[in-house]
Amino acid sequence: MDMLSFLLPPFIASLILTGIHAYLGVHVVERGVIFVDLALAQIAALGTTVALLYGMDPHSQATYWVSLTFTFIGAAVFATIRGYRARIPQEAIIGISYAVASAAAILAMSKAVGQAEHLKEMLVGNILTVSWTEVKKTAALYGAIGLFHYLFRRKFLLISMDPRAAEEEGISVRFWDFLFYASFGFVVTSSVAIAGVLLVFCYLIVPSVAAMLYAERIGPRLAIGWTMGTLVSALGVFLSVKIDLPTGATMVCTFGIVLVLMAAIRGTVMRALGRMNQVEAKAAPVASQSQLRG
Repeated sequence: MDMLSFLLPPFIASLILTGIHAYLGVHVVERGVIFVDLALAQIAALGTTVALLYGMDPHSQATYWVSLTFTFIGAAVFATIRGYRARIPQEAIIGISYAVASAAAILAMSKAVGQAEHLKEMLVGNILTVSWTEVKKTAALYGAIGLFHYLFRRKFLLISMDPRAAEEEGISVRFWDFLFYASFGFVVTSSVAIAGVLLVFCYLIVPSVAAMLYAERIGPRLAIGWTMGTLVSALGVFLSVKIDLPTGATMVCTFGIVLVLMAAIRGTVMRALGRMNQVEAKAAPVASQSQLRG
């Protein structure tokens, strides 16, 4: 029971991260901007590092708002440069932003005496230390962002999957792009504080990529992504405690291993599903004839 009570807050936090990131990951993969989460997470981490240089507590509200401001700046830059029109590919700008933000964070940390441990925490996080208060705040914030995306889901999905069609309908792609990246920035800033840059990236990309192996439509992909994220989160947290390993790094590696396994068995699973569909297709006419005779 002691182990269960200790692991429950980080597990609930991981479920919350899975819920919002698996959804946002669908947009990111469709847009082809795979590293936008990693770049925004690193920009958020840079904001936190700058706050540390000015003597702020890394877990204070002031530090959070400094980090969020940096993230909004990154969101504005990414929204301004739309991939299919710009002379410079959007992914190139994202990669440059990540590299510069990473280097700037390292330079800033070199001036912050005794903060080497914080740099490690920004990368791999320490989700085991999350409190119930943080869990509740994160759930409320992500719930509000999820509701916002649900209300405007048609616009967000259209600009992610077919921006040309969105423009033809009179939708301001650049404006809605900024709203997407701004809401994305809220998520990333909060997630990095809980789980670190690398784990946040895994929550965003790995479930979505795994789901794409098995499904084409958005609904099934979300279901697969959420299921994978939940199971891997539970396994990663359990293994980190059982083997006494850093939680964030353990969960990242677990995500990678499970993705490889899902890719390896895809052929077998798809063939089995194909045979099941064939059997059902053959059985359907027989059932119909029986009903007619009845």
